[in-house]
Amino acid sequence: MKIIIATIKSWNIERAYAMQKQYEGIHQIEVFTKKEELTPEAVEKFAPDYIFLPHWSYLIAKDITERWNCVVFHMTDLPYGRGGSPLQNLIVRGHKDTKISAIQVTPRLDDGPVYMKEALSLEGSAQEIFERCSEIIFTKMIPVFLKQELIPVPQEGEPVVFKRRKPEEGRITEDMPLDKIYDYIRMLDAEGYPRAYMDFGPYRLEFEQVQTTSGGESLEAKVKIHIREE
Repeated sequence: MKIIIATIKSWNIERAYAMQKQYEGIHQIEVFTKKEELTPEAVEKFAPDYIFLPHWSYLIAKDITERWNCVVFHMTDLPYGRGGSPLQNLIVRGHKDTKISAIQVTPRLDDGPVYMKEALSLEGSAQEIFERCSEIIFTKMIPVFLKQELIPVPQEGEPVVFKRRKPEEGRITEDMPLDKIYDYIRMLDAEGYPRAYMDFGPYRLEFEQVQTTSGGESLEAKVKIHIREE
């Protein structure tokens, strides 16, 4: 089988190259890590059976999605949670776990038929969750595609759509309880994400590496202080 893995996050890139090495001589695997690499010309030249897109943050050309089987891995139990910032939107809504939905890419966002779902815990920092998600995708999900033909089934249920969260929505306010502050800090603590923050006069305080102490009565976190940009 011939597959393309297109991803931009370090936790997926490392596993993609490991999978390429693992299946050398068995399956042909190309790894794309830059937006400009995933072109109709490059895909046509390789002619893959599947294009897997774990944590791909860019629109995929129509010329690609209409001609090849493109699979994204969405971090919600679809059709619940279509749309942007799934991890953060799940945590602010109080979810403790979720599912990774492997779906076929269609013209409408996150509404494609489902190949499979796998459970995912939402404990820990965003970085830890993303790394755990990556492990599941590369050890439990993609290998199934390589072993058998899968027929996706339509999503069932009433869709719930998430809006992509903006950096300013990560602001910690004085009326927040400790557990919410904890969630705000951890859900933005990952590579490439703007941190949860507070403003103090001309300064911005950005938080990461949060943990509960004293039986949940207090929090400890690393803080970066810098002059706020106007």
